[in-house]
Amino acid sequence: MERAYKTMKRAGAGSIALGIVMIVTGVATGILSIINGARLLKNKNGLIF
Repeated sequence: MERAYKTMKRAGAGSIALGIVMIVTGVATGILSIINGARLLKNKNGLIF
């Protein structure tokens, strides 16, 4: 029974760590997307087709 609790503890801790990494990655990706979108909008008048 103790082995099952240890396994659940490790799985829970791993899930929390993975969730934190995913949140940080998502926030960083969102910020970079906003910055790139703002740059495109700022420089759209300079485009010639």
